[in-house]
Amino acid sequence: MKISDELAHAIASVTEVAAIAAYDWVGKQDKNAADLAAVEAMRNRLNEIDFQGKIVIGEGEIDDAPMLYIGETVGRQQSNSSLDIAVDPIDGTRMVACNEPNAIAVLAAAEAGSLLQAPDMYMEKLVVGQQAKGVVSLDNPLETNIKLLSSALNKPIEQLSISILDKPRHQHIIHRLRSQGVNVITMPDGDVLASLLAILPQHNIDMMYGIGGAPEGVISAVIAKALGGDMHSRLITRDQAKGNSLENQKFAEQERARCQQMGAEVGQILTLDNVVRSQNIMFAATAITPASPMAGIYNDLYVKTTETLLINGHNKSLKLIKNHYYQ
Repeated sequence: MKISDELAHAIASVTEVAAIAAYDWVGKQDKNAADLAAVEAMRNRLNEIDFQGKIVIGEGEIDDAPMLYIGETVGRQQSNSSLDIAVDPIDGTRMVACNEPNAIAVLAAAEAGSLLQAPDMYMEKLVVGQQAKGVVSLDNPLETNIKLLSSALNKPIEQLSISILDKPRHQHIIHRLRSQGVNVITMPDGDVLASLLAILPQHNIDMMYGIGGAPEGVISAVIAKALGGDMHSRLITRDQAKGNSLENQKFAEQERARCQQMGAEVGQILTLDNVVRSQNIMFAATAITPASPMAGIYNDLYVKTTETLLINGHNKSLKLIKNHYYQ
């Protein structure tokens, strides 16, 4: 089924209400309260929309945060429109808590049965725009991918910009990239935004790489599919991502068991088509704090202003929606 413009705009309003709810917690040093506010607002709005939705991958299990849980049904359920939903109520909860840029509320939707179903675990991701589609691969060493990317973009390695999360697990990768002369753009959190900027041709990130959350990975894959970019990924257990402690090994055992139950395979390289199997998809993001290409929420005594990015896969369109709410 094609996601109609009317339904796409309705679903885009879900990230808007989540962002508005989270905005009340900007700078208050309580990321879980912000996340809970966004989750509740998102769930309430989803349940007002005339569609049958199912959360196929959601945020929360990795860090015990509030969540829209995997398998949860949303929407009014009487509609003939059935959609898979991948959601992250706030990509960048720490940025909300600390009043830093790049916190966004995000959601991706696709026709039912077309999105990867996996636990909320870690995922290694490699994301590029259309010009480098089919060029780089997780089968290759990182240095090989850098050379291939340089050739595909006709850019010297010294002019390449690669985004990666600033996490302990990535410090050796950051060092390797910088030793080659690559411009490394580190972000504390928020690899959906980094993936978006890597896919959009008018921005200066040439590739997003690293290990982050699987929900964000599925959402990033929807962006890539919708706009003609490319992505390789693979599911990673917690002990691989965060160290081989006894606690992490226990988590890893549970993750492998859940992957088996859901038909996913740890460590298998997933192409874009493995993660998103339809072009009838959409992505929405609303900025809570400023996050290029969106301004953050503006609020004064008289008006509250939001900016939401809406991407529709069936016509490869991107629009920026600005709403003003007079108080």
